[in-house]
Amino acid sequence: MSDFRESQNEAHPNKTNTLMTGIILLLILFVLIQVWFLFGALNNALQENLNFALTTAIGSIVFAFASFWLLRYLPEPIKRKKEKK
Repeated sequence: MSDFRESQNEAHPNKTNTLMTGIILLLILFVLIQVWFLFGALNNALQENLNFALTTAIGSIVFAFASFWLLRYLPEPIKRKKEKK
């Protein structure tokens, strides 16, 4: 992961901004799908359709982990950058 951070710091600002925008848009999409699956799971659980409720709950968990995995590719804030020696 250190190679990714180093290449990100050396990249052209427009490329870094485009990468960050793409990651944020994917995160928004993943969260929307996750919420959609959660509502589907809740709706099916209330209608006692437990097989489909379990499937949508697992799908929601998968998208939650995908969102957490994608968060590590966001650039670090300026305050947290280490000084180069």
